[in-house]
Amino acid sequence: MRLLLTLLLVALPALAQKDFLTADEVDQVREAQEPNDRLKLYVKFARQRIAMVEQFLSKDKAGRSAMIHEALDEYNKIIEAIDTVSDDALRRKVPIDLGAVEVAKAEKDFLAKLEKIKGAKTRDFSRYEDVLSNAIENTSVSLELAQTDAQARSKDVMTKDQREKKEREEMMTPAEKAEKKAVEAKEAAKPVRKAPTLRRKGELEKKPY
Repeated sequence: MRLLLTLLLVALPALAQKDFLTADEVDQVREAQEPNDRLKLYVKFARQRIAMVEQFLSKDKAGRSAMIHEALDEYNKIIEAIDTVSDDALRRKVPIDLGAVEVAKAEKDFLAKLEKIKGAKTRDFSRYEDVLSNAIENTSVSLELAQTDAQARSKDVMTKDQREKKEREEMMTPAEKAEKKAVEAKEAAKPVRKAPTLRRKGELEKKPY
């Protein structure tokens, strides 16, 4: 009994950390450093998860509801990743116009298919109803964000970041606030490093003519 409990304690964290992407998909995301390319990749992965759900629904087999639930759960996390990549790019002032257009176009299609799945009301619908409802809601919100003007969305992201920062600071203890101020003061006091140069010591910079 004790051995079984130990094995479960070891296994549970691993299960909780299960990635929503396959190893190959993770490699593709790592290679796609440009936000627009990464957004297009996530759209591709989301489309594959929708196709998987449709395939599972096409055959009334025992246990399919668990596979539908898993595919929809992965889909939800992919949609969240799309929004995270977009917000991060806007924080860094990196244009994502091409990616946003691709996302908006795809999510309109995803939303229509998810609504169709909801309307089908299969015999095992109750087993994946909640995760399907989340998928519809997440897709609707993500679609709205993708259709929002980049400048307005960037402003919203900054406002959200400032609000969350303020909330974190309000939850700090006096000791934590004092420590934070000390760290910020220390960082501000650091000398600014000069840009590296190939000139020898004492050699003047040549002025362009």
